[in-house]
Amino acid sequence: MDVLTRFGGSPVTVCVMGLGYVGLPLAHAFHRGGAGGGACGGAGGACRVIGFDTDPAKPAAFGSRPARAYLKHLGQEIYDELACSDRFVPTTDEAKLAEADAILVCVPTPLDERHEPDLSYVVGSARAIARHLRRGQLIVLESTTYPGTTRNEFLAPLLAAHPTWQHGVDYFVAFSPEREDPGNKLHPTSTIPKVVGGLDELSGHAACALYARAFETIVPVRSAEIAESSKILENTFRAVNIALVNELKVVFAAMGVDIWEVINAAKTKPFGFMPFYPGPGLGGHCIPIDPFYLAWLARKIGTPSEFIELAGRINTTMPSRVVGVAIEALRDRGRAVAGSRVLVMGLAYKPDIDDVRESPSFELIERLRDLGASVDYTDPHVSATHPGRKYDLEMTSVAMTPEAVASYDCVIIATHHALFDYAMVAQHAKLVVDTRNAMAAFAAEMGARLVKA
Repeated sequence: MDVLTRFGGSPVTVCVMGLGYVGLPLAHAFHRGGAGGGACGGAGGACRVIGFDTDPAKPAAFGSRPARAYLKHLGQEIYDELACSDRFVPTTDEAKLAEADAILVCVPTPLDERHEPDLSYVVGSARAIARHLRRGQLIVLESTTYPGTTRNEFLAPLLAAHPTWQHGVDYFVAFSPEREDPGNKLHPTSTIPKVVGGLDELSGHAACALYARAFETIVPVRSAEIAESSKILENTFRAVNIALVNELKVVFAAMGVDIWEVINAAKTKPFGFMPFYPGPGLGGHCIPIDPFYLAWLARKIGTPSEFIELAGRINTTMPSRVVGVAIEALRDRGRAVAGSRVLVMGLAYKPDIDDVRESPSFELIERLRDLGASVDYTDPHVSATHPGRKYDLEMTSVAMTPEAVASYDCVIIATHHALFDYAMVAQHAKLVVDTRNAMAAFAAEMGARLVKA
């Protein structure tokens, strides 16, 4: 049986490693199936899916009725659909990897304390797969990383465990970058074009055939390196342009010009311009991290990417700039930041979701605390903080009432959730430092109580 028939037309079991922001929507897409390819076996072209995660809380979430929705932006329906299905097997049992025809790896690729790539999760996943690898399996890395990772760091444990086996013959290896945008209702997972590149031609064909079962559009590319580079380009493009408007925000402010009004005017041009918006820093798993991956690799091979590194420096200084604006605004009102009560509105990194990965709000809170401020946060989507790779703030969200808002010396709007009552904030806050232009409609009535950062 050829790979197109095997992975594109025959019944298969797909294992998704990592049931987080990327892996869980992917598991659901394959469980539902039928987006673009042939019949997968089972009702409606759906596949049997093993959901593997080393965090026992994630597989356990599907053991209750209703299931526990630990990523609320996905909606309760996805959790209940998977929990009630005999074709979805959530597990922490590594041995289940051997049951899969295809293994899709969706694990974190963070930066270490030196702002260099940390591939420990990727390599650890490859080692787990190597312990259970069997002939004929397809393995696809989806975690965003620098060009060459799939062929080198990810493949190495497989080669070490099976030195006489060859990819493209005994098993198949490819890279297909995740393109999730948490909270985006316009582009569900299966409708986002899927870029796929294999370590060899047959691996690429196998991966394309598999993904066609769950995705409407497949974009085959010539190699895994091209697929890896395409994701880095997508996110570096955004990071560089956000850095540009972040820098222009500071430059224009010194001239007495509002960057938000400038962007609104510029975006009326129907060609040659795309609006990007400033903020308190970058959040999410990709944009704050991926350009550093590329810059690190460029330095390693002797071709430093000065433009990308400059953008990274600009974006990483934004939280300290916001704190600086808050300090100055408090000082203008006769208050020192030490001893002041500050409320940060929004812990999630973007509006209307509960995703706090790499959120600049954490750094805002930490910097203000270090300066002696008493800091609270409020977020309708994040009721409490949890230990993360960088921060363990041990905080809970405070209620937004007129009395509470009035009790703070400074309110910093870090995330512009739709559920926030901005009119109430405008009426009762002593001072608002707005990083998202959320209070534009109330600027006239607030006067000097509103400061943009």
